[in-house]
Amino acid sequence: MRILFPLLSAGLLCLAACSSTGGPARGTTASPAGSADASSAAPAMAAQSVASRVAAAIADPKRIDTDRERDLRDHPQEVLTLAGFKEGDAIADIFGGGGYYSELIADIVGPSGSVRLINNQPYDGFSKKGREPRLAGNRLPNVRYEVLPPSAMNLGKGTLDGALIVMSYHDLYVVEPNEGWPAIDAGQFIDQIVAGLKPGGVLLIVDHEARPGSGKADTQALHRIEDSFAAADFKAHGLKLVGSLDLLRNPDDDHSKNVFDPAIRGKTDRFVQLYRKP
Repeated sequence: MRILFPLLSAGLLCLAACSSTGGPARGTTASPAGSADASSAAPAMAAQSVASRVAAAIADPKRIDTDRERDLRDHPQEVLTLAGFKEGDAIADIFGGGGYYSELIADIVGPSGSVRLINNQPYDGFSKKGREPRLAGNRLPNVRYEVLPPSAMNLGKGTLDGALIVMSYHDLYVVEPNEGWPAIDAGQFIDQIVAGLKPGGVLLIVDHEARPGSGKADTQALHRIEDSFAAADFKAHGLKLVGSLDLLRNPDDDHSKNVFDPAIRGKTDRFVQLYRKP
């Protein structure tokens, strides 16, 4: 696994060399308090705390069995540790579908934090089977589930510590009116997220990789988008790429198949990127 944190704090840099329980990985050393590196101790401890909260959320016995099966292919420990969501944060899970990530994040941010699970009408219909039991009986009291048009997600100004779009950023560039998916103004959509983030807030993106040089050309036919296109897209809207993760990469995916093709479904080459609002 290769983790890239080109611009993250010293605390998050520690994550590349720490296990999911926060301890040093083999071949690394920890700096004792009072050493020349003591100034980095506090952020390093904060990073370890993030990893520990993620691990506790994943281990929660109340989680749904099918979610644990998904853990094996989605690696939420590493992905959510990269995101750095912490206790008390306000997070928007945009096009969050059935709420797999919403539940994990609800546990991470705790009762003092909040999660908005936002779907549009098509995603709402697609994810109904998994979402309804997840939210039944106020099972996740700090999750607010909403069905909103992409043009009006009501994210406000500076209300969010973080947001995520998992496996659906490419859908901003898909138009399938006969399937109930009208065109989305991608620029206006991203601008809503940027406005909603507080200064220093982060946006986590996970999506299916496309052919080199294809940009957004394969979104319609294959539901894929190129990582470099994503980086340029979010940069154009004022966000800074501060981290990435290669754990979900699959070199056996040649990017030629639709992501729903049985030959590759659940095994696509995926990129993970973290952006920060200055």
